Amino acid sequence: MADEVDALVEAWQRERPDLDASPLHVLSRVTRLSHHLDRARSQAFSAHELDSWEFDVLAALRRAGAPYALSPGRLGAQTLVTSGTMTNRIDRLEARGLVRREPDPADRRGVRVVLTDAGRTRVDSALADLVSREHAILAGLTPGDQASLVMQLRRLLETFDVQDQPRAK
Repeated sequence: MADEVDALVEAWQRERPDLDASPLHVLSRVTRLSHHLDRARSQAFSAHELDSWEFDVLAALRRAGAPYALSPGRLGAQTLVTSGTMTNRIDRLEARGLVRREPDPADRRGVRVVLTDAGRTRVDSALADLVSREHAILAGLTPGDQASLVMQLRRLLETFDVQDQPRAK
């Protein structure tokens, strides 16, 4: 059962026989899958009046456990954004009443970002919707297929995780 990626790889092999285009069989499918997943996630979040980045910040706070608070630096590290971007995001979420800033009791100079009750309700309902949609996406795979895919994706991601590790001086 050939698909669009097979046709793409075949065309490259015809046009550039000097190159081994075989990685495209895997990574072009991953890229296409990523676009579909981004759309599905955006639909789940927009149903709860959230953008993807808003969900990411609220989810990081929710996963932190009670009292659902993190420093802006930890939030930035967990959501892979710069401190300037995180400040802007916190400002916008605070204006919507989904988070609040408060002094860090462990560091008088610090601030922590706390998930409000409204933020917790919003992220919890968006997560339930997201998980339901993602179960439907994976419904065509057996539990064994899913476990195998998890292991293979984990191995593939290790390449990037190793590259992202801070280097010793």
